[in-house]
Amino acid sequence: MTLSPTPGLDWINGADERAVRAALRRACAAPEWAAALIAARPYPDAEALLAASDRAAAGLTDAGLAEALGGHPPIGRPEAADAVSAREQKGMAGAPDALKAEMRELNRVYRERFGHVFLICATGLPAERMRDALRARLGNTPEREREVARAELGKINRVRLTRLAESTATVSTHVLDTAAGRPAAGVAVALAVAAGHGDGWTEHAVGRTDADGRCAGLPPLPGGASFARLTFGTGARAAGDDAEPAFFPEVSTAFAVVPGEHFHVPLLLSPFGYSVYRGS
Repeated sequence: MTLSPTPGLDWINGADERAVRAALRRACAAPEWAAALIAARPYPDAEALLAASDRAAAGLTDAGLAEALGGHPPIGRPEAADAVSAREQKGMAGAPDALKAEMRELNRVYRERFGHVFLICATGLPAERMRDALRARLGNTPEREREVARAELGKINRVRLTRLAESTATVSTHVLDTAAGRPAAGVAVALAVAAGHGDGWTEHAVGRTDADGRCAGLPPLPGGASFARLTFGTGARAAGDDAEPAFFPEVSTAFAVVPGEHFHVPLLLSPFGYSVYRGS
């Protein structure tokens, strides 16, 4: 596998349908939108993907549009775990308290009038622009506002898909010696990738843990990768002629990856056991 200008697009085209569906649902909560994009695979380029997204958003049923809108938090109130919305709404983060309070009240009035969250493509917008747009749209009829919200949804989906298509996954790790209570230095680490279930593994990078037990500098994964595998040479830690052979001379763990996300997978090692987990 080689790096691509649009590694995420390669993943969208070739990854397992369930994994792609889950990633698309994080971009837009309407299942019919995700289904339409999956059905149109493969895409020759990112513009074809965005055009398919536009068609799918324009064709959403009333129920589908409601599901899509329901997946977005109110402006200024993203949930703690919703890093995507927080990034898109960052224009509200530094707003004065009075403006934030005004937005909360306007959001409440909007929902009472239209029955759904106020939606705007907030990327790059300052807080005042979002507030002014909300004020102006309160004068729309429900029918007109539904179509404005649909158009804003299409813009948001474009922003999120573009980021997904151009992004790749990254991997990091560190090894802790739980018996000694300190980082495990000098452990050989190999990173491999695979495109799908049953496909062969391709070596992607090798390294060795430093004094802090970390393996720095692992390169981004290629766009076609749906799975990654970390293999640790744990047997090399038994030093000296009199050292007993390691019970686990090698530890290997494989996991699914998604473009645009970082996967930190630490190894906790002891003489007769180990565990791995997804960290942060």
